Amino acid sequence: MRFQLLSAALANRESALQVGIDPRWAPLAMLVTQDIALKLQFRERLVLNPQHLPHSGPVVLAPTHRARWDALMLPMAAGRRVTGRDCRFMVTTTEMRGLQGWFLQRLGCFPVNQRRPSLTTLRLAIDLLTAGQQLVVFPEGQIQRTDRPIRLHQGLVRLVQLAERQGLSVPVVPVGIGYGQRPPRPFSRAALCFGEPMNVPTTGGRESGLRFNQDLAHAMHTAEQAARAAVGRPLYSL
Repeated sequence: MRFQLLSAALANRESALQVGIDPRWAPLAMLVTQDIALKLQFRERLVLNPQHLPHSGPVVLAPTHRARWDALMLPMAAGRRVTGRDCRFMVTTTEMRGLQGWFLQRLGCFPVNQRRPSLTTLRLAIDLLTAGQQLVVFPEGQIQRTDRPIRLHQGLVRLVQLAERQGLSVPVVPVGIGYGQRPPRPFSRAALCFGEPMNVPTTGGRESGLRFNQDLAHAMHTAEQAARAAVGRPLYSL
């Protein structure tokens, strides 16, 4: 009964935002992105430390964001072919516009206003975590194409703290993605590295959230260093 109620609540939230996994488009999108686009773009695609990725239970993936290819690398390393579940991306409202937005809506992505997240969006994220799904949140907020220190928004921390107030235990997995060339070029190399899961503190207020963000940024940087080293383009300490 509880599972049925959770499923109904999740369906209602997705309907309100007009998002969800379309059973017709999702398999086709997987075929095009994983079996064609990625293989044509990258001659080698490495996944480092896959043992750090939980295959069940709620989890938030916190990847670096250096190129649009990131959105294809993550499902390759953590999507349904690996874990049996989809990557549910939380993306900016601008990403959900036009034809691109039409497709993203049908592939499980949902929009968030970074400055003022709507209650409906936050509730959908909590419903997804309650249902044991995995969220992908780019904590830098946008693509950062240069090698500069990682600076994170507070949204991820607040979301996980809100989920934990609902009785959930939600690990955050730092992810580093590296490309052999900038920008990524055809027949180059790519790597994705999972860091060890981290727990967001539930006490301590804003200061503990800021400390967690610093630790998460360091873990993401370390994972990115490993990914970049694996493709022959080392990223040094900043």
